[in-house]
Amino acid sequence: MKTSRRKFLSKVGAVTLTGAAVTNTSFSAPAPGPVVISTWNFGLEANVEAWKILNKGGRALDAIEAGARVPEADPKNTTVGYGGAPDREGIVTLDACIMDEKGGCGSVVFLEGIKHPISVARLVMEKTPHVMLAGEGAQQFAIANGFKKEKLLTKESEAAYKEWLKKSKYEPIVNIENHDTIGILALDAAGNLSGGCTTSGMAYKMRGRIGDSPIIGAGLFVDNEVGAATATGVGEEVIRVAGSHLVVELMRQGYSPEDACKEAVTRIVKKNPDKSKQIQVGFLALHRNGSFGAYCLQPGFNYAVYNGDGNRLFDSGSHYKG
Repeated sequence: MKTSRRKFLSKVGAVTLTGAAVTNTSFSAPAPGPVVISTWNFGLEANVEAWKILNKGGRALDAIEAGARVPEADPKNTTVGYGGAPDREGIVTLDACIMDEKGGCGSVVFLEGIKHPISVARLVMEKTPHVMLAGEGAQQFAIANGFKKEKLLTKESEAAYKEWLKKSKYEPIVNIENHDTIGILALDAAGNLSGGCTTSGMAYKMRGRIGDSPIIGAGLFVDNEVGAATATGVGEEVIRVAGSHLVVELMRQGYSPEDACKEAVTRIVKKNPDKSKQIQVGFLALHRNGSFGAYCLQPGFNYAVYNGDGNRLFDSGSHYKG
């Protein structure tokens, strides 16, 4: 039986991974050694794979890719990769981006039939002179580099889509629980940062819709001199304020990670206060000193942190109160 995020949070002691603890603070003092942080409770599983690399002195970029591939391959996760909710035409399309400590970045959008867009995005960064590839071109690039074309729509996601067609007025669902992009940020033992973001996008979106997740500066931004940030929620609102870039620049000015995230959310609200009452947006930030923080528009945003203290789930605790 599938448990909703609200039920999960109401049972705050029920942790999905052995040894993980739940904390109700949204900011931590720097801890020695590397750290990886991920959006939402499924970030716990992603962090485990990332930590295997970080704990051996590996590069943050490798940890990001390894961690992101976990939810991408999970058919039970209906918001990322395989098993993701389709667009309103019934087709799963994926978006992802990745960024390293040198400012290198790669992105894929509107990608069909490829299970691991985060890995394709990395190859765009490392093997092409471009930052972003889209649609058929992105798919051709992936196949040319050894990726297999696969059916991404599972029976469960297809059944949910058919029910949506019956009950809705042919509009995308907009609520605080279905925009569960996974964003991952990591700091390695060498003091270098990297980040990644991957999603199947808004459930039952218009054909061709792209949110913030694959857009450098919106869904993800990394500056090795300062820190890194990622976003989750309704991507259109994040794009309008270049959200993740804004968070990093605020940290450059001296804001703590949580305060920088709070300011980004506040700017979104100021642009459209009425609309902001019906949507969710959350930001997650990691400073280069190892401190981290988050802030969200509505209650219910949580994130996972793996460092020397173990793998823990945090309720961001802090949300916009008007």
